Amino acid sequence: MRTDTPWSTLPAREHLLAAAVGAPVLDVVIPVYNEEKDLETCVLRLHDHLARTFPYGFRITVADNASTDRTPEVAARLAALIPEVRSCRLEEKGRGRALRTVWSHSDSPVLAYMDVDLSTDLNALLPLVAPLISGHSDLAIGSRLARSSRVVRGSKREFISRAYNLILRSSLAARFSDAQCGFKAIRREVAQRLLPMVEDTGWFFDTEMLVLAERAGLRIHEVPVDWVDDPDSTVHIVRTATDDLKGVWRVGRALATGALPLDRLARPFGDDPRDRAVPGVPRGLARQLVGFCVVGALSTLVYLVLYSLFRLGVGPQFANAAALLVSAVANTAANRRLTFGVRGRGGAVRHQAQGLVVFAIGLALTSGSLAALGTASGSASHGTELAVLIAANLAATVLRFLLFRAWVFPDRRTDHQDARQGAAHELRNAR
Repeated sequence: MRTDTPWSTLPAREHLLAAAVGAPVLDVVIPVYNEEKDLETCVLRLHDHLARTFPYGFRITVADNASTDRTPEVAARLAALIPEVRSCRLEEKGRGRALRTVWSHSDSPVLAYMDVDLSTDLNALLPLVAPLISGHSDLAIGSRLARSSRVVRGSKREFISRAYNLILRSSLAARFSDAQCGFKAIRREVAQRLLPMVEDTGWFFDTEMLVLAERAGLRIHEVPVDWVDDPDSTVHIVRTATDDLKGVWRVGRALATGALPLDRLARPFGDDPRDRAVPGVPRGLARQLVGFCVVGALSTLVYLVLYSLFRLGVGPQFANAAALLVSAVANTAANRRLTFGVRGRGGAVRHQAQGLVVFAIGLALTSGSLAALGTASGSASHGTELAVLIAANLAATVLRFLLFRAWVFPDRRTDHQDARQGAAHELRNAR
């Protein structure tokens, strides 16, 4: 997995026209391989549509993937005849490689691509890129699976597409509806950070890009499209499906181990007054509380199930200690990744050790509650024990969150930012 991206996070999104863009606002890439018959018709039709309907400057880039026919000649001729068209030749095949190459070198603030067959209705192009131009979204995709989309294709391709998206939802927790539609757009500053993390150079490129963007918290806008299947498509379905499944496994493993620095794609909140910092309230507190509550609810269920199982063979104190230990390790790992956004293996052992200290405090609270119950009532029922443990765990949970936030997973970014700002202030004063 590539991780050579800049360390700083992304800036807040801005309306592109307010930034006085000098280059064409939109760069539409058409990746092609041996498309000498259809390329000219496609480019002329797309250019005519953009010239009539697109209100900003645009460019069309033909990315030739090592074609062996007359495709490079057709692309060069179109680039010579039409000012808004340019061609790019790559000596290696791969749609992902072509998009990465062109997008990485483009000076346009909005980057898009579409398939040469123009299966997607071009009327969806402006709705696709408008949220990126306005600063509302980071990426945009056309969706053939939206309720209002109109799609004409065979049952075999329909089944494969829906099965693939089901796999993404179940294995990678993807929430976008259509990963494979050849109709997508991205803001350039996002592409500059995101593309170095995307490893695939073929058909899985789209999916990997979207999964990483979604996991990083970037906003993905979906546009329902009208789409007509190309019966002459040269895509090898079996080989592509196999490569996609390998990609799903690779990306899932990287996300599970925290191997990707997705925090470099983080966006600050927008200009909504409700998103601004409130004096006395730490930033990110609401999000961390929600994540902590979700993790806490799940770990509490695990704890109660384990306690009930251990209680079948041992006494309440040992059952409580064993169940709390197992659930505490899982709770610390989940909060580390999901609640406080700590990725990678660095500091994992230290965090678990600190989590065990917090666990010991929780153990003291719950064990003390059980001891007090035994002293007060002698032999209490199993239901009473569970009720007392739930109440004790609620008190321990509040203390656990405070210790996690202030001690185990402190927000070091703020400290680093304050240090950098202080150093810059001292430098200005020295001058």
